[in-house]
Amino acid sequence: MKEFMIAPMSEKHLDALAEVDKLCFTRPWTRAGLQAELSSDTACFAAAEQNGTAVGCAGMQCVCGECYIDKVAVHPDCRRQGIAQALVQYLIDYAIRNHAEFITLEVRQSNAPAIALYSKLDFQPVGIRKNFYTDLHEDAILMTRYF
Repeated sequence: MKEFMIAPMSEKHLDALAEVDKLCFTRPWTRAGLQAELSSDTACFAAAEQNGTAVGCAGMQCVCGECYIDKVAVHPDCRRQGIAQALVQYLIDYAIRNHAEFITLEVRQSNAPAIALYSKLDFQPVGIRKNFYTDLHEDAILMTRYF
């Protein structure tokens, strides 16, 4: 298993993270979309680095004690190394430090590895968003962790 570090997302990560998004999602975020989060007062985005290269990111918006995870993405070649867990834990720690009441996310119903990860981190299923992922007409499970 390769070593990695988690750091606040910065300008130096954006090109690599835009490429990671293309590999992970049917509707990837653009570099400009990621860059906009750098100046957002409500955003918390982290990057995972291996050998100086960004290989994953996770981000959320926090407003009035409510945190909503926007994305968790890890390069396919770097999965199953604990990177996604470390990224989500970074967001959880930020939410706790900022006295959030809860943190929530949507996950594809078919994404068993992600559901297992979120369950391990004490997220509970609280609802279904019908046809949330319109590209494949798939429902999302809404998962929330309360503090």
